[in-house]
Amino acid sequence: MELLLKRRPFWVDLILMITGTGLMAVAIQCIFDPIGLVTGGFTGIAIITKSLTHGKVPLWLANLILNIPLFFVATHIKGKRFVARTVIATILLSLWLYILPVLDLAGEDYVLAAIFGGVLTGVGMGMVLLARATTGGTDMLAALIQHKLRHYTIMQVICIVDGIIVAAGSYVFGIRAAMYALVTIYITSKVSDALMEGIKYSKAVFIVSEKYREISNAIMTQMDRGVTGLDARGMYSKDKKCMLYCVVSKKEIVVLKDIVLNIDREAFVIVTDAREVVGEGFLEY
Repeated sequence: MELLLKRRPFWVDLILMITGTGLMAVAIQCIFDPIGLVTGGFTGIAIITKSLTHGKVPLWLANLILNIPLFFVATHIKGKRFVARTVIATILLSLWLYILPVLDLAGEDYVLAAIFGGVLTGVGMGMVLLARATTGGTDMLAALIQHKLRHYTIMQVICIVDGIIVAAGSYVFGIRAAMYALVTIYITSKVSDALMEGIKYSKAVFIVSEKYREISNAIMTQMDRGVTGLDARGMYSKDKKCMLYCVVSKKEIVVLKDIVLNIDREAFVIVTDAREVVGEGFLEY
């Protein structure tokens, strides 16, 4: 995962897209389609279309046809680079749907289909989004909406749009399948968000110590991390102090605390979560 914290070469993103779309295709082809779970997305519409046409329109073909108009709209809003990656991911998903054998992994077990299918889809979708792409469909539509409504996450927007598609699917496969599909969408959004946010999370550390020079030098030399000195004042003693501020990855927090306490056992250390850090040594776009 360290590769995901730095500027990635394209081949890493390509592996993420291939693996992610493969997991999504397994869930769609071998779990959702056989049991009739319309879990939203253009693939959900494709499942409905396949059922209504009695299999004459395969999933991979419907998925491609439905995505073409969105590609043109997204080119103007998100740019050619974003659309290029999405075209690759969409083709990969359609290719997986074409080559994968039709298996029924869940049988008639809606609970297993909802949980296992939701986890597979969530992990797969999260990997594709980490590659700075989508698989088209409502993924792309959600990315376009989130471009304007930034206070919502992409997965929250996807959840709303998919809910509408599930409601439409209930007329074809029944209300029971629709209710389990909503459970699947919820699991998918939580797993995907956890995957994305878990990688973005870092630790922000505030350090108050009389030996701030030694501590800052040790952090910069031993951990190769930057340290910022902030002017502070103790409100009880009224003394001026230098408070150190540093951001590190989750794996590095133990090393940082060892460095601080080895230099000054009386140091005051505050550790908080940094939800997302963009810059050198962390996420770079």
